[in-house]
Amino acid sequence: QLSCLLKMVTLHGIPKDLDSYPKDLLLFLSPSDYAATGSCSQFFINVGKANVDVLPREAPRRQQLLLEALACLKIPGTQINEENSEILGRLVCDLGGEYIRSSGGRLLKDLSQCGSFLPDQEEAIRDVISSGNTTFGPPAAWSAFTLSELSGLIPVLDHSILQQIPK
Repeated sequence: QLSCLLKMVTLHGIPKDLDSYPKDLLLFLSPSDYAATGSCSQFFINVGKANVDVLPREAPRRQQLLLEALACLKIPGTQINEENSEILGRLVCDLGGEYIRSSGGRLLKDLSQCGSFLPDQEEAIRDVISSGNTTFGPPAAWSAFTLSELSGLIPVLDHSILQQIPK
């Protein structure tokens, strides 16, 4: 439905008020198509607010969006800073374990909003949390507030991490 709606909206070119349309619509648009109305980083700020789960995780379009976002933001290697993490929004849910590990705890809060994880992502999240080198500190120092901030990651935590968290 969204794909069809996009075809109707862009029938006579990209509308200047595209930002006022539902963000989910942008999942079916290319950043180069959007270029007439804004920068690629603005495009990915809007895509990051969309419900990426509209596209299945393995969908080529969803994988292409992540690759285009990484290229647009000129991210060298696998380290994502906080500013780029914010721009990527829900696209961080598709970053591989290597990105999660090398970005340290910077992605944890964004990752906690993801619905599910692949095994290599889960392992990377556990590694980062176990290291204790995050803004949240080691699990032994966590509070109820920390747990609410990271609530989406609780299912990923294993017994060795859970037992460190104070009652």
